[in-house]
This record gives sequence, structure tokens and C-alpha cells, in this order.
Amino acid sequence: MAQLPGAVEQVLRLHAAFIHGVVNALRDRSQLPRLHEHLKAAEEAGWGRLVAAIRQIIDGKRGEDIKLGLDEEDRILVDAILRGLDNPATLPPVQQPDGAAAAPGLAAMIQAAGSGDAKAFAALANMAEQMVKAGGDMARMGGIMRRLVDGERDADKLSKGMGPLGRELVLNLLDELAKLRAH
Repeated sequence: MAQLPGAVEQVLRLHAAFIHGVVNALRDRSQLPRLHEHLKAAEEAGWGRLVAAIRQIIDGKRGEDIKLGLDEEDRILVDAILRGLDNPATLPPVQQPDGAAAAPGLAAMIQAAGSGDAKAFAALANMAEQMVKAGGDMARMGGIMRRLVDGERDADKLSKGMGPLGRELVLNLLDELAKLRAH
């Protein structure tokens, strides 16, 4: 994802609370039971390989081999967790979801995927899959990614069934896509 500006930051921003939760539980082992509950839920949601890698970290492993078999997004998360254990100052900031902040990175990925960039398309497909698993407006957002890549720009059609925050994200995303198209 190095070719996609902001893609790593986008993953870190999206999963910052999770990263903090893992690091905090490893620094204060009294939080491990709650972490194990979260890991069980993550595993049931389809994050089995990531959960297996985190369990290795819990067991004290720190080598590069724990990332074998992980997709790019999961490797980003494992790297962030390991960096955070070594130096908590490297942890991504936990912020409230902000459609305006997420839109530029997402728009860049959509434009790149629509222009035939296979890596961007794969990264976007993976992100869309995670969004669908999250449910609610995020699931609807994940469900419209292909339509956005294919050029759909009708805000009413794209945000159908979404709440105010989901609609705001769609509008911000469409604004960013229009800016990219103008350049």
C-alpha cells in the first residue's frame, strides 16, 4: 500500500481503538480477559489469522514470522501493535469517526481502483469486506464501494438506507472524488 498515499494511515485510523485495546491489555495483563472476549468476537467475524497472530504476541512472540499468512491490512495492525508495545508514543490517535477525515484517503483509493490499479482495487475490496462485517452504515458503505469504483456518483442512490453519519460520509467522499477528477 505504499503506493497509495494515506492508505496505511487510513487503516490505522479505522482500527486505532482496537490497536490501543490490545497494547493496553498486554501492558496491564489484568485486562487480558476482556481482550480475549474481543479476540473471540473478532475471530467469529472472520479475522482468524489476525487473532492467531495477536495470540502469539500475547504469548510473547515478536518475530516477523507471526505475520506469515496475513493480508496487508492485518500486517499493518500487527506492526502497529508491536511498535506500540515498544513505544506507546507510536500508537495511532483514537478519534471519533469523521467522514471528512476518512473521505480523502478513501477517495484516492477509489480513484486508483477505477483507473485500473489492481493493488488499490484489492485493498479497497478488503476494506469493503471489513466495513460490511461492521454492520450498520459501515456495512452499507462497504456495499457501495464497487458502485463508486464503477463511477456511480448519485448521492441519493448511494446513501439509500443510511443514517445521517453514513450520508455525511458519502457526501464527503463524493466531494473528494469530484476534487480528484478536477485535477
